[in-house]
Amino acid sequence: MRNAEWLETDGLGGFAMGCVDGIRRRRYHGLLIAATTPPTGRMMLLNGFEATVVTSAGRFELNAQRYAPDVIHPTPQAKIESFTQEPWPTWTLLLPDGTRLRQEIFMAHGRPVTCCVWRVLTPATRAMLEVRLFLSDRDYHSLHHENPSFAFEPESRGDRLTWRPYRGVPAIAVLSNARYRHEPQWYRSFLYEQERARGLDDVEDLAAPGVLEFTLDSDEAVCVFAADVQGASTLSEDASAAMLVSQLRQSERQRRESFPSPIHQAADAYLVQRGDGLSIVAGYPWFTDWGRDTFIAMRGLCLATGRLDDARKILLAWADTVSQGMIPNRFPDGGDEPEFNAVDASLWYVVAVGEFLDAARAGGMRLSRPQEAKLAAAVSAIVEGYARGTRYGIRMDADGLIAAGVPGQQLTWMDARSGGREVTPRIGKPVEVQALWYNALAVAGRSADKWQAVGERCLASFMMKFWNEARGCLHDVVDADHVPGRCDPSLRPNQILAVGGLPLAILTSERAARVIEVIERELLTPLGLRTLAPGEPEFVAHYGGGPEQRDAAYHQGTAWPWLMGAFVNAWLRVRGSTPEARREARQRFVQPLLDHLNDAGLGHVSEIADAVEPFTPNGCPFQAWSMGELLRMGAMTETSELQRQAPTFRKVVRA
Repeated sequence: MRNAEWLETDGLGGFAMGCVDGIRRRRYHGLLIAATTPPTGRMMLLNGFEATVVTSAGRFELNAQRYAPDVIHPTPQAKIESFTQEPWPTWTLLLPDGTRLRQEIFMAHGRPVTCCVWRVLTPATRAMLEVRLFLSDRDYHSLHHENPSFAFEPESRGDRLTWRPYRGVPAIAVLSNARYRHEPQWYRSFLYEQERARGLDDVEDLAAPGVLEFTLDSDEAVCVFAADVQGASTLSEDASAAMLVSQLRQSERQRRESFPSPIHQAADAYLVQRGDGLSIVAGYPWFTDWGRDTFIAMRGLCLATGRLDDARKILLAWADTVSQGMIPNRFPDGGDEPEFNAVDASLWYVVAVGEFLDAARAGGMRLSRPQEAKLAAAVSAIVEGYARGTRYGIRMDADGLIAAGVPGQQLTWMDARSGGREVTPRIGKPVEVQALWYNALAVAGRSADKWQAVGERCLASFMMKFWNEARGCLHDVVDADHVPGRCDPSLRPNQILAVGGLPLAILTSERAARVIEVIERELLTPLGLRTLAPGEPEFVAHYGGGPEQRDAAYHQGTAWPWLMGAFVNAWLRVRGSTPEARREARQRFVQPLLDHLNDAGLGHVSEIADAVEPFTPNGCPFQAWSMGELLRMGAMTETSELQRQAPTFRKVVRA
């Protein structure tokens, strides 16, 4: 629990993140990471602080730092009596002299602002709080090192301090009810153990310009940290620190209490502003918005939660990005051109449009004619583009199936590269792409009859080419490497989308049941489906090591929670989705993921997990499509416990 990570977000792509015990273990752990071009262009502004409480009994350190080679300093003397995530990260701390304090950290939605609050809970106790700030103002992927260019001197105006460490980067504004003592110095060699474990640079120097000194008595010690992005102040000019924190606390509490459960509140963290529209961050801390992830996740984050207006905004925003029949797979940081290297992202978009229109119709939501026309045009452009042929050899073959792939590109979701090579290139006709294409044709066929005939041809070819009788399941790729008749029979989970997870199953009846039986026996884990069966020659049991080792294991056994949504949907379909089947699915498949909410990224679902016991969670600790599919599973299995059990997280968790 002490190493578990908490997350706060601002709705713009910025965030604050750390461990319960207060030790920063990643380069991404910090109190203010702001998106300068929401949701991209993230900058680490305020990395953290060192807090000390002074009472009549002496000086007591509230938190600690880890320094190279592996030293914890100072020794924290405050015991974490309790920690809760609701309504935001809150610690109850016990000092050796019996003094108890509360520490709160939360972000304001809609602007890059983090609030930190401390209060003495022990009656009639007078104390002083000293908070030394650690700043960097760096790209959030990078590390900071001592240099002569850092500007330590703040601009001071009333109770507001503003640092402008480097030219051309956001200023850091601090509003507090503290006295400031200027004491500029470098703190060197902070060690980030998670970066070391990942085989990356792991040591950083941070600038410590000075100390904020608070009087802790009947009043709270409050501090508001804000990013001045593009020269625009995000702090009110006339409000005091205490007044501003009070306003933000009230509005944030009301906003968060409006969600039906902590899971729904957690899901909201991934919806972010992009221009005048909305998008979905694929995960925190290192992902931005990816096309594939957005439309897999949106179905759970928005459609399963009734957030149809948000879904509409997301779909309309991405409709403008269609190029040569494709939506981008990624918008890189730094204003680079979008990347279109995905065969499935555009098809997921079409599927999401179809499901949104069905949900809107069922919910009585009306779209304007221009909106309907825009979505229809995007769907038509994608399906026409795939049928005609587009980038990277993506095209409809004579058999009605989609062929894709050229050397040097990885186009499916299994897109890792290691040592300059594609680990799972899957060139040819990947199984899940055909299931997505079949569903996309059905959506396009609502307004153009010609796609119905193509869909029938696609279905017939699929049934003839993909079945692997020897293994009782589907081939992963047919016409592999664009060689007619060559098949890749690797036992992977991609075939589950032919049976479940999409509105239309391309494989049904007895064969569908056999596929599910094989997947359940060979690929199912409590935290997702393995990406390769343990008996396969290239199976890797554990995800770890440096970048090449991790990339080599990413889709060669590692389990992915997002695949559980499709599996549960398929599992229920072949059982007629009876009440008994839904009850069993809740117990066997949903409950382990609910239990996981108390591990790794608190209140969220991880990106991946090891393929073998104890199925250690790994990768990104806060993953959008993992959360989205958990919400969809809750809807499929009628898991009212999603609102009754997950709020165990509302209770105080004893550290």
